[in-house]
Amino acid sequence: MIEKLQQHRDDFDSRIVGVSSLQELKQLRSDFLGKKGCISLMLNDMRSLPNAEKPQAGKHINEFKQSIESLIKAKTQDLEKKSDQSSVGGETFDTTLPGRGEPSGSLHPVTQVMEEIISIFFSLGFSVKEGPEIETDFYNFEALNIPKDHPARDMQDTFYVDDETVLRTHTSPVQIHVMEKQAPPLRIIAPGRVFRCDSDVSHTPMFHQIEGLMVDKNVSFGDLKGVMDIFLQEVFGKQTRLRFRPSFFPFTCPSAEVDIECVMCSGKGCRVCSATGWIEILGCGMVDPAVFKFVDYDSEKWTGFAFGLGIERIAMLKYGINDIRLLFENDLRFLKQF
Repeated sequence: MIEKLQQHRDDFDSRIVGVSSLQELKQLRSDFLGKKGCISLMLNDMRSLPNAEKPQAGKHINEFKQSIESLIKAKTQDLEKKSDQSSVGGETFDTTLPGRGEPSGSLHPVTQVMEEIISIFFSLGFSVKEGPEIETDFYNFEALNIPKDHPARDMQDTFYVDDETVLRTHTSPVQIHVMEKQAPPLRIIAPGRVFRCDSDVSHTPMFHQIEGLMVDKNVSFGDLKGVMDIFLQEVFGKQTRLRFRPSFFPFTCPSAEVDIECVMCSGKGCRVCSATGWIEILGCGMVDPAVFKFVDYDSEKWTGFAFGLGIERIAMLKYGINDIRLLFENDLRFLKQF
């Protein structure tokens, strides 16, 4: 895989040097980044690799993809500039002057953080899956080991469309949909919008989550801790310390809350961390065998872990935002900072 990737790198480097028009550049982009381009083909080839090699291969492929996008963007700007200069002919006109139109925008901070998180898990061999935002009670609760009248339902302020239909309260139902259709082993993340009828400085009726699931033979809590270590240190820095606290979730057992050392005070204690030096960041645990029964997985053969986190919470900590409502007010004075 590494040798093949290097061949594609050499091929791209030699071809982009000879590109002299936007049409040629468009074709080059299609050959490498299109649906049938070499990047897509290499991602498909990853399925045949041993699980131990997939994270490293995914990382190299992702780095190659980012390099291609950067070089094509720079080449596009160069070709457009040359095109502008040739179109004005001998006229006295400085094509390097900035335009007078509205400045270009940027990605919303929530989108930026979501894309960063997806990229990290993609490099670890996880694939992205999506599901419906309007769910049945079965997928949102019962298949996740939360039967009717279970006390855990009180933890989620739910929007009910009718007695059997809800706006999903988490993206965990995607895990059930995937396991129903796909046999293990599997490694997925499920990003998306979720809904709970709650609103204050730290909660909104609509927010974003990413949930993850890994199922394979001999998956242990140690594997879960290793993935969480890598993920959170990539987001908040290599110096980030973690701790796991016992907790309860109906669909995992054992379950844990993961805390990180406060990013505001470096663990010394401040208002943000309530003087504890730690901030709760996500929930996780080993998949409860009862969940596997709903999807006909043999819990004697397969084990797995799951985790879930709020994107807005990560964004608030990463950028020092003290009120979640700022992320949804569309105030340009706030958004232009990102």
